[in-house]
Amino acid sequence: MLYVTGDTHGDFERFTSSKLKKLGKGDVLFICGDFGFVWDGSKKEEKMLKKIGKLKYNVCFVDGTHENFMRLKEYEQVEFHGGNAHHICGNLYHLMRGQVFDFDGTTVFTMGGGESPDIDIRTDGNSWSGEEIPTQEELLAGAKNLRAHENKIDIIVTHEPPTKIKGFLKLKDKEPVRVSGLNTYFEELGAACEYKRWFFGSMHVDKFISSSHIAVFQNVVNAQTGELVK
Repeated sequence: MLYVTGDTHGDFERFTSSKLKKLGKGDVLFICGDFGFVWDGSKKEEKMLKKIGKLKYNVCFVDGTHENFMRLKEYEQVEFHGGNAHHICGNLYHLMRGQVFDFDGTTVFTMGGGESPDIDIRTDGNSWSGEEIPTQEELLAGAKNLRAHENKIDIIVTHEPPTKIKGFLKLKDKEPVRVSGLNTYFEELGAACEYKRWFFGSMHVDKFISSSHIAVFQNVVNAQTGELVK
């Protein structure tokens, strides 16, 4: 079975949840960005990554905005369920941008990345990287891969949501919604594709916005049925 949760931000306690103890061998847990465990290359970090890689289920994450992109690129790029991924260790994989994966007949489109809300005052290398923003090449590759599947996909896993969904979730805020080119890309992608469920994590809320758009953070959701794991 395929499951989805939100940003983990390097917090291993998330993997000790009673919800995740229900996952078994062969199951897959998708993390919607800001994985946070690939950061400084320390011995402590390497020990933690190996611990995650030894879990009985597969852990597959898309990147968010708080990642060490230089380190991610150092890992071996492999073909994984029909798409490109970085193999971190054991059962742990980073699913690259604009890819379509096939998990036993269920197709999954991934597009990590985003734009930090305080990007105007950030400088490259200062705990931030311009590589958080997907390149035009990655966006075009994503569109091409979707066309190869006749723009029909089962599950979409991203860090950021489409523009309208982001606006809806920000209605309670008094400040104007910051919309990036990636949000706009997702809005157009959603209009051009047929899909069953779209999961994203950047908003840090757990909310079923519709039957097809699901914001995840602490929740664990069965990606194929849309049901909460309790």
